[in-house]
Amino acid sequence: MTLRRPGPVVAFRLLVVGAVLAGVGLTTAGPATVTGLLPYFTIQSNVAVALLAGYGAGQIRRGRPDSPAALRGAVTLYVTITGVVYHLLLANPASPFAMAQPERSLADAAGNQLLHTVVPLLAVTDWALFAPRGRLRPRHAVWWLAFPLAYLAFALARGPVVGSYPYPFVDPGQLGYPGVSLAAVGFAVAFWLLGLAFVGVDRLLAGPAPATTDPAVTDPATTGGIPAGCQEETPPDTGVRSRP
Repeated sequence: MTLRRPGPVVAFRLLVVGAVLAGVGLTTAGPATVTGLLPYFTIQSNVAVALLAGYGAGQIRRGRPDSPAALRGAVTLYVTITGVVYHLLLANPASPFAMAQPERSLADAAGNQLLHTVVPLLAVTDWALFAPRGRLRPRHAVWWLAFPLAYLAFALARGPVVGSYPYPFVDPGQLGYPGVSLAAVGFAVAFWLLGLAFVGVDRLLAGPAPATTDPAVTDPATTGGIPAGCQEETPPDTGVRSRP
């Protein structure tokens, strides 16, 4: 999209990029390493947000079209999943998938909150305020499941090789393969519904569709090149002819 004042959009997206870089940098100040973080959905979704925000900022600054709406919706959905799953399941002691939270240094704790809370909120704000509206369709919610399903396949294939799994709900050692399959189906349905919610919000923010007109009335090709309503009426033929 083209904005008359792109400065605030560019500044906001650079803030998003900075938040991701700070989150990863602060997290690696603890015991984690960059290569150790890469297998996590959290890091992958945050990196995708940073890349898309940086690209979008460059496009807007040069007066070029923003990133495709479907791609922006997908990345925003993935980082939203990161925040929701972390707070509702992984960091929630009442959750069956709760992970033991280690003692963190101040820097590590700040990085953890940036990646799981701040960046998801910033990404959703960016999408709500600056994304082009009215371009998402319900089918996108299905297409957006491709990456989470690919991540599941990656985690299951990598686990036996390295002897560990990034999350409890993809660990056959804890749940067994039937349990992992059941969890995957549940997550897929939840992510699909969340994607549909994004589509619905997009349509809501787009507002009512513009009224359409009858092309048979407005198309000059159907009115002999003369706008409808401006043609001279021809009296009906009564069959009576006047004498010369």
